[in-house]
This record gives sequence, C-alpha cells and structure tokens, in this order.
Amino acid sequence: MALSEQLLESELFGHEKGAFTGAHQAKKGKFEVAHGGSVFLDEIGDMPHGLQAKLLRVLQDHTFERVGGTRPIRTDIRVIAATNRDLDRAVKDGRFREDLFYRLNVVRITLPPLRDRREDLPALVQHFVSRYASETKKAVRGITGEAMARLSEQAWPGNIRELANVIERAVVLCAGDQLEPEDLALPAAVAPSLSSLLASPMGITQYHERIKEYKQAIIQAALRQAGGNQTKAAELLGLQRTYLVKLLRALKIRDQ
Repeated sequence: MALSEQLLESELFGHEKGAFTGAHQAKKGKFEVAHGGSVFLDEIGDMPHGLQAKLLRVLQDHTFERVGGTRPIRTDIRVIAATNRDLDRAVKDGRFREDLFYRLNVVRITLPPLRDRREDLPALVQHFVSRYASETKKAVRGITGEAMARLSEQAWPGNIRELANVIERAVVLCAGDQLEPEDLALPAAVAPSLSSLLASPMGITQYHERIKEYKQAIIQAALRQAGGNQTKAAELLGLQRTYLVKLLRALKIRDQ
C-alpha cells in the first residue's frame, strides 16, 4: 500500500509534536537517522512533485526541516534511488523535476529484467532460501536441480519481487530440507514462449488467436497443478475465482 504524501514526508523528514493529527510526539525521519550513512529510495519516479522539491534541497544544501518545524537540520547522507519508470521520458513530460533528475543521475546503473539474466538465479534463490528459512525457522538448506530448472523456465514479469515471493511461499510449504518442484506452486507446464508463437506461420498475422492460445495454456497448466480445483488454480494465477470462471467460459476451457 502506497503512503500518502503527508506520511511519506514524515517518514523522510520526520515531524514535530503536534504537526498534524496523531503526531503525539516528535519523530526523526530517515534523513536524520541516516546521518553519516546511506538512504535507499525505491520507486523514486512515483515521488509527488512537492516532495521532489524538498528532496532536491537535501541533495543541494544537505539541510531540511521536520514537518511542522522551522529549525534547519543538517545531514550528511548518500542517496541511492531506484525506479522501474523511464525518468528521461518523465522529465520531458513534466512529471519529474529535471534539476532533481540531474542531481540523482550521478552514477547510473541499468539493471536488465530477471528473464535476461537467468545466470543470476542460483545465487538469488539461495539468498532467499537462507533468508526465509531463518525467518520461518525452517530447516530448508537449498533447492533440487529439478526445482531450479522449473524456476529457470519462468518469464518472471515481476522480477526479483516475484521470485522472492515464490521462494518465501515454497520455504513455508517445504516439508524437507530441499525445495522440490511441487513446493514452488508454479504451473505444471510452461506456456508457449513468445518466440515460439511468432515462429508459427500465423504468429504475427493472427495476433488475437495466438493470445487466446497463450491464455489457454497458462490456465490449463494452473488447473493441472491444482488438480482441477478452480479455487486453488485461481490462487496460483493471482485471480479471483469468479474471474477465472469467466475466463474458462470465454476461452472454452473444460474442467480438468
């Protein structure tokens, strides 16, 4: 859930007692607490314009005031920002301040989507296995080769967050010390890849037909994984059961 602009401002800059309803005592913000260290700002492209101006001041003058305060507070921090938005386009469209963009764009790292760097999967998976095993106090130590192969076949549209979610769920479900394919709760079969669809003689000209086939393959795989249970299949797909039923009818998919 996204924070409101007021709450986000309070989280970053802190607030004084009585600054707003519920501010029963003064609170230090992230910029104040992180003095002498680093602050990571995720999804910087979604920051409201008002806060962009205040962040610019921090980067330029290294000073700010708490919400409801008038005393300048000096901070020495390094800011690391990330976004999945095209900030160059956002600047041209007036949705992101150009001066702030140049202040942030000192060292720029463009990270390819997970599907384009599958060689990173083993290290990432082991990291998440260790993390969630520790958090849940499970004796899970690693992952089988078959399960890793299943992970390598996925498209990962949600990138690292999606992978972390899959591994966390798998660790919770795992009954042994190694993650097995059935622990991953992934579709039993991988839907046809875009390249294979386009390789078909009608791959481009019959666009809607190819999309229909793609949806059918994904849903049928989820139903097989769920043993024909529509409620469980809907959970695997991240859909409401009522919407899945509509898709089954529209795509003429029979119960498994």
